[in-house]
Amino acid sequence: MGVELAERDIFKEPLTEAELGKLTAMRPIRDLFSFKSPSFRKLGLDPESVTDGQMMSLVMGDPRLIRRPLVVTGGRIIVGNDQAALREAFG
Repeated sequence: MGVELAERDIFKEPLTEAELGKLTAMRPIRDLFSFKSPSFRKLGLDPESVTDGQMMSLVMGDPRLIRRPLVVTGGRIIVGNDQAALREAFG
């Protein structure tokens, strides 16, 4: 799309609690959380019963629980491989 992005490997440089707070101020943690992740399945938790606080704690402990990629642009977050949203944002 001809757009320059600042890339970050969250496995090498995990999000801080403050950064996660900024992201969840733009979009609910449930939207950013990867319920389909093998890491989540191993926990044996019911996706419907996990609270926002639990999701925040789980993500802080294991970045694999964040849906990727996360693209932050113009005060919004594009989560996952949402091609339509990416085209709209970077047209």
